[in-house]
Amino acid sequence: MAPIIHKNLTAPELVEWALKLEKDSQLTARGALSVRSYAKTGRSPRDKRIVNTTDVTDNVDWGSVNMKLTEESFEKLKTIAKDYFATCKHLFVMDCFAGHDERYRLKVRVYTTRPYHALFMRNMLIVPTLEELQSFGEPDYVIYNAGEAKADPTVPGVTSTTSVALNFKTREQVILGTEYAGEMKKGILTVMFELMPRMGHLCMHASANVGKSGDVTVFFGLSGTGKTTLSADPRRNLIGDDEHVWTDRGVFNIEGGCYAKAIGLNPETEKDIYEAVRFGAVAENCTLDRRTHEIDFNDESICKNTRVAYPLMHIDGALSKAVAGHPKNIIFLTNDAFGVMPPVARLTSAQAMFWFVMGYTANVPGVEAGSARVARPIFSSCFGGPFLVRHATHYGQQLAEKMEKHNSRVWLLNTGYAGGRADRGAKRMPLRVTRAIIDAIHDGTLDQADYEVYPGWAFTFLRGLRTCPQAC
Repeated sequence: MAPIIHKNLTAPELVEWALKLEKDSQLTARGALSVRSYAKTGRSPRDKRIVNTTDVTDNVDWGSVNMKLTEESFEKLKTIAKDYFATCKHLFVMDCFAGHDERYRLKVRVYTTRPYHALFMRNMLIVPTLEELQSFGEPDYVIYNAGEAKADPTVPGVTSTTSVALNFKTREQVILGTEYAGEMKKGILTVMFELMPRMGHLCMHASANVGKSGDVTVFFGLSGTGKTTLSADPRRNLIGDDEHVWTDRGVFNIEGGCYAKAIGLNPETEKDIYEAVRFGAVAENCTLDRRTHEIDFNDESICKNTRVAYPLMHIDGALSKAVAGHPKNIIFLTNDAFGVMPPVARLTSAQAMFWFVMGYTANVPGVEAGSARVARPIFSSCFGGPFLVRHATHYGQQLAEKMEKHNSRVWLLNTGYAGGRADRGAKRMPLRVTRAIIDAIHDGTLDQADYEVYPGWAFTFLRGLRTCPQAC
């Protein structure tokens, strides 16, 4: 018997179906949908594959990040997904857009058996109007999310029962063996990292906001470095928290929502994000109080990588059409695990390219399946190594050209540890201090400050500010 197909349901409808079909799904005290992704609570980068076709083979930086898969193997994985769909009672289909700039917008169709996944992508992408749905037509990109079904490790190129496979030629993604919703959104980002350079535009793993005068700031950083938190500034308009493209006209958000780390979320210092976790939002792998259903944001019993996904419009002041001008300021966020980086440094163009391609930060526990329980220093090119398709220097050259053309200023901001190593009791940089530094960047104070060369690093930093300020 063929499954019942539920196409383009509203958020309330998807919540209802999740509560009916998913045994561990429930409403939080503020109305968000609490869900579980079960065995996989983070991305599975070792199981990511890209189909090696003649039209992309010379552009892909093949290696440990982009591992090859044949077209035949991809078709076998897609067959497993479709065969699984045929055994299910319900199939949820969402048609959405990726990209707020209509010149580069992709039509995305998602197939999934879990209403939680459908609601997640409804939040993360751009929801079409009824008129746009009527003329949607065939999608540009299709996601087959059969995460409850296992991949076949005997298929050539597949090494486990988990597989996250991308085919740029057919513009398809197949997900097997993982129910972690983040695989879908990062699949879209990977596609844009392949597609946008062909058009001469820079795809960025970054957040962005814009001031009242139109000044744009872009925050580069890996998960957990502060992209979502720092871009949600009540004095500025949010463009987006994770995936953007820098074109000849400015910056646009690929997504229609935010996917924030929830562990340690503080309603006092991160009020905008806290208030966004309401009806329509998804709380992934969070622990609830059994009676009140309040989220315990400090509970790590399920995993460290607890997440909340909500539409942009849950943030006051977010741009409904997330398109803005060229960046005035570019901020590299680094979660320094050793406490050797100053709170903020000003970079020259050459230094900016070095730090961008190097991408120093720390491995934040829980973001990838099987990651360490203690922060470790890592180097992730372009602050988005797991999602890059071409060699990092290609994106670095694109950034250099755009920075020079638009006179963008670059800053290195340490959101990590101050005064010592993370594994020796040092405390992380207080959020209020980091926000104060960013305010000083925005109002021009740091442009007029007294700088000195930081010993051993060559970049300049505020005189006398080698570690966390006394305000810490």
